[in-house]
Amino acid sequence: MKNTLPWIVAALFLFLALYFYWQKNEAESRLSIADNQVEAIDQELEEQTEAVDSLEDMVLPPDTMSLVPPGGAAFVDELGTLSQGDIQRLQRKGLENPEAALKNDLNRKQDKLIPTDGVLGGSMAIRDSRILNDRYAMAYYEDGHIGGYMILKYEVSNGNISWKVIDNSKL
Repeated sequence: MKNTLPWIVAALFLFLALYFYWQKNEAESRLSIADNQVEAIDQELEEQTEAVDSLEDMVLPPDTMSLVPPGGAAFVDELGTLSQGDIQRLQRKGLENPEAALKNDLNRKQDKLIPTDGVLGGSMAIRDSRILNDRYAMAYYEDGHIGGYMILKYEVSNGNISWKVIDNSKL
C-alpha cells in the first residue's frame, strides 16, 4: 500500500497535466478561429468604408477650409489699389481713410450682401476683397464648401457707404 500511493499521485498529476494541455490546445484553436473571424469582419468593414468614402466624394464637394482659394480669389496685388485721384474723391465724400473704411464697412454688411447661404453648417464670409476704384469693388466669398465672386458698386455720401451687388458668380 505504501508503494501504491506515490503511483496514484503520479497518475493524478499525469492526468491533470494531460487535461490542462488538452484545454490549452482547445483554447488556442478557438482563439485562432476567432482571430480569423475578426480578420474577415475587419476586411469587410474596410471594403464598406472605402465604398462609402468613394460615394461621398461623388456627392459632397471637397472641404475647402484648408485649401487656398481658387486662382482668381487671391487677387493680383496691383488689382484693387486706389489711385491718388480715387482717394482724394473719396476723402471729399467723407472718408478719412477710404480703402480701410470701405473694407471695414463691406465686412460689417457682408451678411446682407452675399447672395448665397452656407451649406453643411458653413457660414458664408468674404475671404478677400479689393476696392477697384471710387465706385466698384470685387470680393471672393465662401463657407468652406462652396463659394463665389461678387462685383459690387458702392456710393459714398457724407461718410455713409451703401453697397449694391452688380454681378455674382458661384463656383
